[in-house]
Amino acid sequence: MPEAERILQVVHEWVVKAENDLKNATHTLTLGAECPTDTVCFHAQQCIEKSIKAYLTSGSIDFPKTHDLGLLISLMPKNVRPTLTVPEQRKLTAYATTVRYPGDSEPISLSEARRAVALARRVRKEVGKHLPKERMQRGK
Repeated sequence: MPEAERILQVVHEWVVKAENDLKNATHTLTLGAECPTDTVCFHAQQCIEKSIKAYLTSGSIDFPKTHDLGLLISLMPKNVRPTLTVPEQRKLTAYATTVRYPGDSEPISLSEARRAVALARRVRKEVGKHLPKERMQRGK
């Protein structure tokens, strides 16, 4: 397989994984008061992380294995970076790291979980505008 085709395939795989995380987060929100909000926020963060990694892959930009959204965003050209504030980046990163484990984290409200999913949708859309269209449709 030619290198360009292989890159497009990997980009597509990142996009599919990001979409699956968003589906999980969105579906889990339907549980209402029984919703495990930490799980929703984790999947929202993962959607954002994987969307960014799709973009980085499409540009052949190396990135480390990390959940740190600030670090990943810093690797993107300034004109394509998603509009996440530094506090949003830090909070979302915490959803994939410290919040997932027992310890010092505070409970996450349902409204905070909904906000995380809204951020994931927005970032997915912003980053998606800069991804190659050839492989973005499901099934390719």
